[in-house]
Amino acid sequence: MTEGQRIRVAVVYGGRSSEHGVSVVSAGSVLAALDPQRYEVVAVGIAPSGQWLLTDDSPETFAISGRTLPEVAKGAAVVLPADPTTASLLSVEPGLAAQALQSVDVVFPVLHGRFGEDGTIQGLLEMAGVPYVGAGVFASAAGMDKEHSKILLRAAGLDAGRFAVLRRDRPWSQADLHHLGLPVFVKPARAGSSVGITKVDRWDQLADAVELAFQHDTKALVEAAVVGREVECGVLEDADGRPQASLPAEIRLLPGHDWYDFEAKYLDDACEFDIPPDLPDDVVERVQAAACLAFEALDCSGLARVDFFVTPDERVVVNEINTMPGFTPISMYPRMWAATGVDYPTLVDRLIAAALRRGAS
Repeated sequence: MTEGQRIRVAVVYGGRSSEHGVSVVSAGSVLAALDPQRYEVVAVGIAPSGQWLLTDDSPETFAISGRTLPEVAKGAAVVLPADPTTASLLSVEPGLAAQALQSVDVVFPVLHGRFGEDGTIQGLLEMAGVPYVGAGVFASAAGMDKEHSKILLRAAGLDAGRFAVLRRDRPWSQADLHHLGLPVFVKPARAGSSVGITKVDRWDQLADAVELAFQHDTKALVEAAVVGREVECGVLEDADGRPQASLPAEIRLLPGHDWYDFEAKYLDDACEFDIPPDLPDDVVERVQAAACLAFEALDCSGLARVDFFVTPDERVVVNEINTMPGFTPISMYPRMWAATGVDYPTLVDRLIAAALRRGAS
């Protein structure tokens, strides 16, 4: 890349996880924010089958229609070889000889869930020698696995709440979970966007909740409910590689939703947000400090969103960390940074700059 040349950014989106549609919507926002004077953009969608497709970047491709999330469905087939001497997307259209399309300076993997946020695509990009936005292989894998992220958060001295882990291929007993009390939340250990999560108010609901979680993962987390206010905080790497915390946000559910589930987040417009939250200054500062500590505990890079509960006695409990938070127009991560003084295009610029500084490991 020579001086004055535009940076070639591949925005990779979609993917094979249950969060495919959310990823597509997020990618649409990222693509719209990239300044065409600075960036040459390549939109690469991964279909639910796993096929990589060179797609167009028209806004309607990335929009929610009614209550239906968009899906990667068509485009020219491409691959990214794990060859650091090329760093090029290759066309693999049927009937045509493989040919290099264009080299890529940096990848923005706007992917959520398995095969995107769990270290797998990060490993491919490392092997291909292409810089990319966000956490590396280890931090992505650890952040995606709620069991291991909680272990690391506890080791750093953070309060991560009480939980138990169930595995699909191992017997488990309801009696083993009674120490958690009711209600509990049952969730896939390696999924996001509230997919596959059930709030269990009675023990006779537990088996069905665990079965639902196992439809999304071979490992389920059973968490004791924390009575408190839901607060999130964004973390962004500064020019020196140090984590900075945004103003936190409190999520308040409107009547009709019992908890912050998938429909409340993306389909029903069922939430109100306070940025910053109506909390004492020292509690806000503890949330911000805990967010940065969580970022460092998992060895994150670029960005993260850390979710908390703040209890009535002002205890700050980490719920989870997201190494590639949602970037949809209503997603909390860009909204928190906008309230902190970093607008969406500047946020995307900073993330790409951080990836280029870090380079390919």
